[in-house]
Amino acid sequence: MAFVLLWIRFRRGKSAPQQAESLSAVRREKISYYELLQATDDLSESNLIGFGSFGSVYKGVLRSGTAIAVKVFNLQLDAAFKSFDTECEVLRSLRHRNLVKVITSCSNLDFKALVRDYMPNGSLEKSLYSHNYFLDIKHRLSRMIDVACDLEYLHNGCLFPVIHCDVKPSNVLLDEDMVANLSDFGISKLLGEDQGDFYSKTLATFGYIAPVCGLEGLVSTKCDVYSYGVMLLEKFSRRKPNEFEGDLSLKQWASYSLPDAVMEVIDANLITSTGNCLKKKLDVVASIMKVALDCCNESPTRTNMKDVVGMLQKIKIQLVAC
Repeated sequence: MAFVLLWIRFRRGKSAPQQAESLSAVRREKISYYELLQATDDLSESNLIGFGSFGSVYKGVLRSGTAIAVKVFNLQLDAAFKSFDTECEVLRSLRHRNLVKVITSCSNLDFKALVRDYMPNGSLEKSLYSHNYFLDIKHRLSRMIDVACDLEYLHNGCLFPVIHCDVKPSNVLLDEDMVANLSDFGISKLLGEDQGDFYSKTLATFGYIAPVCGLEGLVSTKCDVYSYGVMLLEKFSRRKPNEFEGDLSLKQWASYSLPDAVMEVIDANLITSTGNCLKKKLDVVASIMKVALDCCNESPTRTNMKDVVGMLQKIKIQLVAC
C-alpha cells in the first residue's frame, strides 16, 4: 500500500505542469496550470481570441479579477517546442514599455503556455480593417511610432540585438490606452556579439518578409526594417500586401503613384478635409509613405529603425500644425 501511494504521488507530480520561473522582472506571479484552466473555463472555445503559427490564445480572468491572455502552444507541431523556448529566452531579457508583458510561463512535457497581459483593444490589424474602429492620420502615425520604438529598442537597446522576424499588424496589440505593443517572439533571433547577420530558415509571413530573408535565408535587423516598411504602407493605404496579383507587391504599387498621386494610394477614409488643409495632410502622408519605401529599399544601405523613429517623430510635429 505504501508503494502504491508513493507511485500515485510520483505520477501526479510528473503529470501536473510545473510553474516555471517568471519571465518578467516587472512582476513575479505564480499561476498554476489548474488556475489557468479555471481562468479560461478549461480553454473554452468561447474564450478563444486568436491563433498563432504554433498555437492558440485564450482570454482568461484570474480569481483576483485580473484579465490575462494565455498563449497555449500546439505541441503536435515539432516547431512549437523551439518556438516556446525561443520566446522564453527572448522575453527574459526585454524591458520596454511597449512590448507585451509576459507575466509567467507554465510548462511540462504535455503542456506549454505563456501568460501575458490581456490587450482589450485587439490587434493593429483589427483596428485597421474592422468597421467598429476608425483611426485618423494622427492616431495611425502614433501607433506606428510605438512599433518603431519597439523595434529600435530590440535592435539597439538590448545586450545583444534581437530580430523579431515576423513584424505584421496581427502581432501588434493595442492596450486600454490604444498604445501599440509588439508581441509574439516565437521565431525571433538573437544576434551574438559582433554578429551582424546570419543564415537561417524562417517562417515569417509572406508579403512582409524581405526578399533576401525569404529567398536566401539571410537574417538581420534589416529584415525587420523591411517588414515594418510594408506595415507602414498598409497602415495608411488599407491594402494588404498579399492582395495583389502576379508579381505586383504593395511596395511596387505604392511606388508607382508616389509622390505625385498620393490620393490614389491613401486610405479613402482618411480624406475628410478640403482645400489647403487637405493638401497639408496629403503632404504629410506622402512623407510617411516615403519613409515606408525607404524601409522597403532592397539595398544593403536600407535605413535603420533609429532613423525611422526620428523621421516619423518630425512628421508628427508637422501633422500637429495642420
